[in-house]
Amino acid sequence: MSLLTFWLQGDFVIRFVATALMALSVSTWVVILWKFSLLRRVKADVPQCTAAFWQAAQFDDAHARVAQFDRDASVLPMLEASLLPVGGTLAAAGEREHQLTRVLRDSLQNTLNRLQWGQLLLATAGAISPFVGLLGTVWGIFNALSGMAEAGQITLDRVAGPVGEALVMTAAGLAVAIPAVLAYNVFGRMVSQVEVVLEGFAQDLLNLLTGRQNH
Repeated sequence: MSLLTFWLQGDFVIRFVATALMALSVSTWVVILWKFSLLRRVKADVPQCTAAFWQAAQFDDAHARVAQFDRDASVLPMLEASLLPVGGTLAAAGEREHQLTRVLRDSLQNTLNRLQWGQLLLATAGAISPFVGLLGTVWGIFNALSGMAEAGQITLDRVAGPVGEALVMTAAGLAVAIPAVLAYNVFGRMVSQVEVVLEGFAQDLLNLLTGRQNH
């Protein structure tokens, strides 16, 4: 049976399940391709940015050097956040070290949130796709057996065809879930590796700026 025939002969539930799996598959692969490109660049750029920063003679020069490598603005926001606001606001209140800690933490969290975008979709697709496919299979088997019962003849030959067609929905659900789960784990690992480097750089930057003030 072709996909077109399967679609035309399916009822509302079968079409809904097929549409849901197709939407999950398309959105999952869009996120996978986008995140793979982003995280590959960020993972390569962040070490270069930190190395360029520490090789600079002055802070202003370091900002310009980092801008040459930071294609996705992963490190630059922390450097820009370290330029504290002028007085007269609550953001400028308190000791300089506390202000720097707050702005660097916020900048780092914003960067990590951007890198983690799409993880929820991958986790959701990986978790629910098999069950969505199973729903289509159970419903298809139920309809097939009901039709045979009404016809008054239930034989192995008459059961095998409809059941095999219904199992296609389970296979489709697994086909959506497996890439989503693999991508979720791989991207989670990549984000964690970048997070370690960024947190270390943020702490070193804080120590540098507070040390300059003390001297």
